[in-house]
Amino acid sequence: MRLTNKVALITGGAGGIGLATARLFLAEGAKGVAIVDFSEENLKLAEESLGREKVLYIRADVSHAGEVQKYTKQVKEKYGRIDVLFLNAGMEGVVKPMEDYPEETFDQVMGVNVKGVWLGMKYAFPIMKADGGGSVIITSSVAGLRGTAQVSAYVGSKHATIGLMRVGALEGAPGNIRVNSIHPSPVDNRMMRSLEDGFAPGQGESVKENFTKMIPLGRYASNEDIADLALFLASEQSKFITGATYVIDGGFTV
Repeated sequence: MRLTNKVALITGGAGGIGLATARLFLAEGAKGVAIVDFSEENLKLAEESLGREKVLYIRADVSHAGEVQKYTKQVKEKYGRIDVLFLNAGMEGVVKPMEDYPEETFDQVMGVNVKGVWLGMKYAFPIMKADGGGSVIITSSVAGLRGTAQVSAYVGSKHATIGLMRVGALEGAPGNIRVNSIHPSPVDNRMMRSLEDGFAPGQGESVKENFTKMIPLGRYASNEDIADLALFLASEQSKFITGATYVIDGGFTV
């Protein structure tokens, strides 16, 4: 029971990685888990899956300051503290070369993937500092460590999260707040289905086969694989780790 009496807040909490992490955190003894998501439909499905006993469901747009301030306040009011902040909300955008990439989509991706992370730390840090600190985990990607053509907004946003993580680690340390980022290779979930189809419309399976061939361990990551790493970073087992980029890619970037 690595999270006994801990309170966790997970953005993108009703999606693949977020939902798997919420389930694992509860199994590991969390006192409460708040899941934040933009999708009302996904939140309803998450409620059916997880139940209501120890879970707070909040619909919010993580790119809007007022909504982020509201969700952090709700968690504080409900559970009295925030021990773990998993900034996992993200969007992939579209697959297009830069000269054809829609500016509106670029702004949306940056709003969720970058501003959402910045706002999450901005409003959760004071709460976490007041209660003795905690762990912040940011979902980045292997796309934050290398370039990939035709996904400029996604790649740019995931590079940016590393900078925010490093600043957060420095600013959080005096308050005993640790900040780290995780960098998955392709994960077998909805986002990758969207990207696969974007790279080759109607031929997503062949794209998946090609990506899989590039992964030495021979498969995509599962949502549960990423949840396991988030659990380690949320727990006291990682109590002297901050400012780190954790690659979880089956050897994809070796």
